[in-house]
Amino acid sequence: MTEDAGLPATLATEPPAGVPAGVPTAPRRRIRDALPVLLVRAAHPRQALLTAAALALVAAVAGRPGREVLLVLGTVLVGQTVLGWHNDLLDRERDRRHERTGKPVADGRLDPGTLWFALCCAVLVLVPVAVAGGVLAGACYLGSVVIGCLGNLPSRLLRTGLLSWLPWAAAFALYPAFLSYGGWGGQAEGDPPHLAMVGLAALAGVGVHHLCALWGLVDDHEDGWTYLPLRIGLRLGATRLLIVSLVFLAAVTVALAAVGRQVGL
Repeated sequence: MTEDAGLPATLATEPPAGVPAGVPTAPRRRIRDALPVLLVRAAHPRQALLTAAALALVAAVAGRPGREVLLVLGTVLVGQTVLGWHNDLLDRERDRRHERTGKPVADGRLDPGTLWFALCCAVLVLVPVAVAGGVLAGACYLGSVVIGCLGNLPSRLLRTGLLSWLPWAAAFALYPAFLSYGGWGGQAEGDPPHLAMVGLAALAGVGVHHLCALWGLVDDHEDGWTYLPLRIGLRLGATRLLIVSLVFLAAVTVALAAVGRQVGL
C-alpha cells in the first residue's frame, strides 16, 4: 500500500518539479474540486438556469418591472438549486453504482453532510425570497418545490412508475399562479391565473419530464423502472422520443404564447 492510499484521488499528487523526493509538500486541489464549484455542479445548473430564465422571461413579457423580474429569477434559481441538491443526495448510491459523471456526491468529492447543510440553508433563504413577491405567490412557488422534492423520492407509483409525470405536471401547473399573483413585497396580490395557462403549463411539465428522462433511460431500464418515458422510449427508440418531446414542447410553448397574448397569465 502506498503512502497516498488513504487520501482521495483528487488530493494524491506527485511532488512538484524541482522538489526532492521525500520532502513534504501540501496537496494541490484543482479548481473544479473546490467546494463552491462542487455545490454548483450538484445543483443541476443547466436545468436551474434554463427554468429560472424561462420564468423570468415570461415575467418580463407580461410587463413586470425589472426588480420583480429579478426577484422571479432569484427565487427560481434558489428553488431549483434545492431540487437539484435534494435529487443528488437521494440518488447518490444509484449514481455511484452506474458510475455517472458530474455527480460530486456520488464520486466522493462532496460530503453528503455538507450538502445537507447547504440544502437547509438554501431552504431558509428560499422561504423569505419567495414570500417577498407576495405571500400567495410565494406559497404557490414553495408548493411547486415541495411537489418536486416528493417527485425525487423513490416511489414505485410516482418516480419510477406509470404516474412519474404527475409531480412534474403539478409543479409546473403552479408556475402561472406564482407569476400572476406575484408582485413586489409580501402584501402584493395579483389576479388568479387563467385555467388555460395552468393546463398548458402542466403539459409543459410533462414534456420537460420526458426530455430530462432521456439521458438516464438505459440506467433506469437496468434498475427495473417502469415509468412513462421509458415505456415510450422502448417503443419508439431514444432518438424518436427526443424528437417527439421537442416537438411536443415546441407546440405547448406556441400555445402558451398564443393564449398568453390573448388572456395574459
